[in-house]
Amino acid sequence: MSTTDGWAHLWWVVGSFLSYPIIPTQTRPITVTALIVVGLVVAVSFWVSHRAQGFLRRRVFPRLRLDPGLEFSIARFAHYAVLTLGLLLGLKTLQVDLTGLAVVAGILSVGIGFGLQNVASNFISGIILLIERPITVGDYVTVGDTKGIIRAINMRSTEIVTRDNVSIIVPNSEFVSGRVVNWSHGDPRLRLRVAVGVSYSSDVAQVSRVLLEVARTTPDVLADPPPEVQFTRFGESSLDFALEVWIADPRHEEPVTSSLHYAIRAAFLDNGVEIPFPQRDLNIRPAERAPHLVSTSPTLRPSG
Repeated sequence: MSTTDGWAHLWWVVGSFLSYPIIPTQTRPITVTALIVVGLVVAVSFWVSHRAQGFLRRRVFPRLRLDPGLEFSIARFAHYAVLTLGLLLGLKTLQVDLTGLAVVAGILSVGIGFGLQNVASNFISGIILLIERPITVGDYVTVGDTKGIIRAINMRSTEIVTRDNVSIIVPNSEFVSGRVVNWSHGDPRLRLRVAVGVSYSSDVAQVSRVLLEVARTTPDVLADPPPEVQFTRFGESSLDFALEVWIADPRHEEPVTSSLHYAIRAAFLDNGVEIPFPQRDLNIRPAERAPHLVSTSPTLRPSG
């Protein structure tokens, strides 16, 4: 066999492989070539989606000056639109009958109702989150026992990053059907309440002045609304006060609270204000004053 015949045979083998009918249909069988073309269409769709989102973030969003949450929703919908267009183009390449596709979709809907109910619920919940935007990327939220910043809202789940830099994946349905605390929604300002107890011998007016001065000199504490001091109660071992301050970012709750604790401790030491510890008085009564507490045993007499 000559070299020319060898190349011809190789091309015939390749052509036979590419034109091999994998799935027979009524119009035209789906061949290996068609599947390769569909794969290329899907890959190009992802590439176009990536480029489109980059164009929106670099050129469009800076001019519109939108908030980060709305920018994320628009970019995500652009991603879904490009992928849907690529999917439709791939189906057209395969010459799939849409009537048959509708029948298949109906069968799949029954399967979703039984086996994929949670997946469908999370997907629809993700769309609701992107449209209604009760939570957005960058919000500081609490859902269940999880508290952190939202990093991404995906098709099935939402990624939350905690203060320990741990990423927690939460199903989207929990944000729609469950109770969610969004600390950043609307007015992001947050009021902190720091409880403080002082001894009964302390001057309450002096304690109030010291606490207000600590609040005014602590970073990240807002001047408007102004800080307040509340005399909450007469405790068992202390006079209980509450220092109420406002911060602009709820993500700074723990650092600001810690700073206030340090500052209050130092200010009380400088001004001679005592922070008491629980005290109990123990009175011991002599045995002769409480005869009913002394037990006596009966006297045993020898028999006989």
